[in-house]
Amino acid sequence: MMYPLVGDLAADGIPVAVTCRVLGFTPQAFYAWRKDPVSQRDWDDAHLINAALDIHHDDPAFGYRFNQTGGSPGHLSAERCVDHVERGPLRR
Repeated sequence: MMYPLVGDLAADGIPVAVTCRVLGFTPQAFYAWRKDPVSQRDWDDAHLINAALDIHHDDPAFGYRFNQTGGSPGHLSAERCVDHVERGPLRR
């Protein structure tokens, strides 16, 4: 992710607009990221990963079923969401 670099360079006196232009994105995108650096999807993915790791640590066989069914008791998630967490975002 390049946005933290923009902030670091801005602290060193390099204008945000110049850095963004060189890196190929808009200053608006940087400021939007700075306002909310962790998206809701990233937050949800982190919780899902932690739940999967906890379940797998407690019972490796159930951890496998967690991945196959797309969730665990108390956690609502779609199979596609679990696939996204396991393999990364879909590439089209």
